[in-house]
Amino acid sequence: MESHEFQGFRKKLKKTQEEMARLLGISVKAIRSYEQGWRSIPAHAERQILFLCAKKDEITTPVKPCWMINKCSKSRKEDCPAWEFQAGTLCWFINGTICSGIDHHNWRKKIEICKTCKAFPNGLKTILTASPVHMEAPPHEDCFHPLNIE
Repeated sequence: MESHEFQGFRKKLKKTQEEMARLLGISVKAIRSYEQGWRSIPAHAERQILFLCAKKDEITTPVKPCWMINKCSKSRKEDCPAWEFQAGTLCWFINGTICSGIDHHNWRKKIEICKTCKAFPNGLKTILTASPVHMEAPPHEDCFHPLNIE
């Protein structure tokens, strides 16, 4: 996440830097550093701000669970934590989901794939695509592709 994206999400939530610091459990100085680009935004702060924005959007815009959007098979659903915990609108937030046929253990790699998925919240996509330096990940038909293991 870039500094201007972080600031955009904070403004979407209508929070001051002080309020955002309290929500994220970090210092105001850290918030200022992220927004000025002096410090990189840690994964835990990025995840939490995306979660808060997604939940706020869900209140006003009901969405379908990811397994409906991506038409997952029964076996795919049974292997996926999003299905197990009935969190189909938060699949992008949950590690261990089977994005692109791979269980991603690293947040940075996972979120880059999730940002291109049809199930990723539109409200978050809007802010990310409005970013002047946003680079689109390679397009794909949907999130799920079979593994090619040799």
